[in-house]
Amino acid sequence: MIMKIEFKHDDDQLTAAISGRIDTNSAPEAEEQILNQLDGVKKLVLDFKEVDYISSAGLRVLLLLHKQMLAEEGLTIININETVREVLEITGFLDILNVEENTVEES
Repeated sequence: MIMKIEFKHDDDQLTAAISGRIDTNSAPEAEEQILNQLDGVKKLVLDFKEVDYISSAGLRVLLLLHKQMLAEEGLTIININETVREVLEITGFLDILNVEENTVEES
């Protein structure tokens, strides 16, 4: 599945609903698309409801976005599935990132 991002601006909050895989091929595009939307954004929310896989390249993007948003209200990741949660847990990213624990069940 090709990665897609749908953006929703709500005052100074940006929600990026990502679908597909965040991997070596799609991570640079995800990074560029999201960074281009951050002007005036205080809070960034990444909706992972439709993300079925994240690689180390995707984790690098998350870290970059986390650092970018530290001076503001931060980055929150919502709607992760168990597969993505496991990757974040194994890599220690759950300790670094603000991940809301409303994980979606896999079908």
